[in-house]
Amino acid sequence: MSAAIPPELSAFLGTIGLAFIIGLELHAYRRRDSGNLKPEALGFGTTRTVTLLAALGFSLWIIAPVLPFCIGLGGLSLMLLYDYRKRLKAGDSSLLPTVIGVMAYSLGPVVLVAPLALLAALVILILLSLGEQEQIRRLSDAFPAEEGVTLAKFFILAGLIYPLLPDAEVPDLAGITYTKVWMTVLVISGISYLGYLAHRYVFPRAGALLTGILGGLYSSTAATVVLARAVRGLPGASAYAPAAVVLATAMMYARLLAVIVLLGHLDAALALALPFGLLFAASVLVGLLLAWRANGGTTLAHQTVSANPLDLQVAFLFAVLFLFFAAVTNFVTQHFGASGLHALSFAVGFSDIDPFIFSLLDGKFQVGQPAVVAAVLIASASNNLLKAGYALGFSRSRRMLPAAAWLTVTALLTLAWALV
Repeated sequence: MSAAIPPELSAFLGTIGLAFIIGLELHAYRRRDSGNLKPEALGFGTTRTVTLLAALGFSLWIIAPVLPFCIGLGGLSLMLLYDYRKRLKAGDSSLLPTVIGVMAYSLGPVVLVAPLALLAALVILILLSLGEQEQIRRLSDAFPAEEGVTLAKFFILAGLIYPLLPDAEVPDLAGITYTKVWMTVLVISGISYLGYLAHRYVFPRAGALLTGILGGLYSSTAATVVLARAVRGLPGASAYAPAAVVLATAMMYARLLAVIVLLGHLDAALALALPFGLLFAASVLVGLLLAWRANGGTTLAHQTVSANPLDLQVAFLFAVLFLFFAAVTNFVTQHFGASGLHALSFAVGFSDIDPFIFSLLDGKFQVGQPAVVAAVLIASASNNLLKAGYALGFSRSRRMLPAAAWLTVTALLTLAWALV
């Protein structure tokens, strides 16, 4: 019967193995990046150096986790600083080999105390930083400055505002808490932003069909308006616009259902899965049929559906609308019951339905679950009627009649499903 390997020995072997792999990649990076630099600009050591640094850090941490390890780290930092000064004089200003040296020395403690997932992520990050140098540089050069500001806004929404909000109910709105409101803002903003990024960077030259699909991920109404205006502005390049409008609405059903699931409203999602699923499938089928009929026609050029949807003003407006519709819904259900809610949902469908739908699902109103689900369906139906009007009104073209007709059909079918 074989004896088990001691945990310390197993961790030591793992540290040595990972450090050796990192050393190989660092060695390849140094040779690849050397160019016409002097030999002294290549930086410290070899694969063996990185491996021995990891072994030293591991051994000192085992001896005592604080003082010996920190003394070794201080001495290593001085040597790496001296090495960096030599490379700087030789024309190499990169700090990456220096940072890798410190990380290799600290690898042992990470193996001993950190979760396996964190260790794997750290090693992957090091290897990608060394091996994907050219791709990272191209991405850095192409990354617009405004996108950094956009990410900062998302961090404000998710990392600053959300933790500060109390998990308490909003006065006079049972079931709706401040954190629920802001979580809805984050989910909607996140999905919208992903669609925007895909449209701008992954498919920057997207034609009409892809414009409809990606635009529908964050605003099928905005996509419809843009496509209809493009038809009016370019009457000779409108073949795929009706199909794109229909596909944008198909994505609306998928997006609404996905957000409802992500926000934890599983009962409502199950109730809406069949009608939304059927409408999604039928809309995709009709969109593809319209695209097939238009095959051979000139497609629309790249269209920008809207500006970046991840904006602080938009987020705050969504939150205000969420609370406003929740208050209005609470008043209507108290005084007029389910019939009043149905009338309200039909009227709201001619505006932005997202804050209304999610305030409706989060709240505890004096109507049952069937009435709430029916209200969601009615709001989506009247929103389709609005888009049908936009498709015809903004395009002023008979080419958009098939799309407007289908949107009207889906509205009537949805209303029938909700009210029967």
